[in-house]
Amino acid sequence: FACTFPEIAAVGMSEEEARKEAGEVTVKRFPMRALGRARVEGAIEGFVKMIAEAGTGELLGVHIASQDASSLIGEAALALRLEATAEELAETIHAHPTFSESLREAAEGIIGLPVNWMG
Repeated sequence: FACTFPEIAAVGMSEEEARKEAGEVTVKRFPMRALGRARVEGAIEGFVKMIAEAGTGELLGVHIASQDASSLIGEAALALRLEATAEELAETIHAHPTFSESLREAAEGIIGLPVNWMG
């Protein structure tokens, strides 16, 4: 049994796999240090990396290195299973302040609408 901090979780394709399979992709990273909940809890290490097909915005992969990554990955897995787009995920309500907001923030980055981070 091995643990890491921050936790690491991933679903879907890696960036390299997505580029091979889908061609043009959009990749955004949202740093946890920009998330209010992470700052309050002192868990600013880590990020959410989201990969989407450039033309449609369909999510292809999500990689998380963060406190509670093992809990956050479920939402990402469901989004990929349902073939959701970054826009659909960005439009989904996320409670505030929570770590799950990092998924919305990454999705907003994909579609060009980041709220708490310009990166």
